[in-house]
Amino acid sequence: FVYVGPIGDGGWTHEHDKGRLAVEAEFGDAVETVYVESVAEGPDSERVMTQMALDGADLIFTTSFGYMDPTINIAKKFPKVKFEHATGYKRGKNISTYSGRFYEGRAILGTIAGHMTKTNVVGYIASMPIPEVIRGINSFTIAMRKVNPKAEVKVIWVNSWYDPGKEGDAAKALIDQGADIITQHTDSPAPLQVAEKRGVFGFGQASDMSTFAPKSQLTAIVDDWGPYYLARTKAAMDGSWESTDTWAGIKDGMVHMAPYSDLVPEDVQKAADAVKTAIVDGTLHPFAGPIKNQEGKVVVKEGETLEDGALLGMDWYVEGVQGKLPK
Repeated sequence: FVYVGPIGDGGWTHEHDKGRLAVEAEFGDAVETVYVESVAEGPDSERVMTQMALDGADLIFTTSFGYMDPTINIAKKFPKVKFEHATGYKRGKNISTYSGRFYEGRAILGTIAGHMTKTNVVGYIASMPIPEVIRGINSFTIAMRKVNPKAEVKVIWVNSWYDPGKEGDAAKALIDQGADIITQHTDSPAPLQVAEKRGVFGFGQASDMSTFAPKSQLTAIVDDWGPYYLARTKAAMDGSWESTDTWAGIKDGMVHMAPYSDLVPEDVQKAADAVKTAIVDGTLHPFAGPIKNQEGKVVVKEGETLEDGALLGMDWYVEGVQGKLPK
């Protein structure tokens, strides 16, 4: 397992490592797992993957978007090793891809934020300007403005997945700009901790972060990688492994929500649950039209829904997001 952050980040890498531990618990002495944490995207990750393959790894999970090209490069050199790349889109004979439909959870967060913001300004701390992150911002904003058309999202990009200092500073800046709710697509609990100190609400990312900010976290998107890691390990062991692409959401259990805080009013919890239920039963898609882009032009007509291809390549903001999208 190649990790972009430390296993103690409380978020993204923490949840991937829980999946690794689930593999150990399930298969016992039949498997041996190893991991390297805080591996920078780029040449460093290639070195780590190469060493894992040379050391005899049969199956390597590379758990960050920026590991995509390094995974492709190393997989070509070790055709007998199986690779699993999280959140990427490039596959090969010995490379599978997998990700969660995190945007479904963002729609639930946006619904809560729209009901609970009093300043009509919500702060969003973003990591890297890739479609996955942009998709989340847009899903959140669409859902928020359905219940509160006056609410807007301010985004600060920190250009890092895990940097508690930058994440905390971004939260402070957004609160200074009037945000009374903070959400994030970064991996540390620092934004929530700042939110708690400043007396505003927030949402956890990738993991239940309530222990870090019990008076701030309203809920959190939780990534559950365990079942996928168990299934793919079993497939590698019994010879049924093949290159696949998996994009699973709330219905499949790869994405779920942490318990609501008592800070979330009962009627808001019911509204959020209604969104969750509708997503699961297929009566609601977070990107169903009408949708306007940032300039106010209708880009998805009523009765239409953005297809997966458009979601996977998303590079534009919806109406209600302030600021310019970095290139």
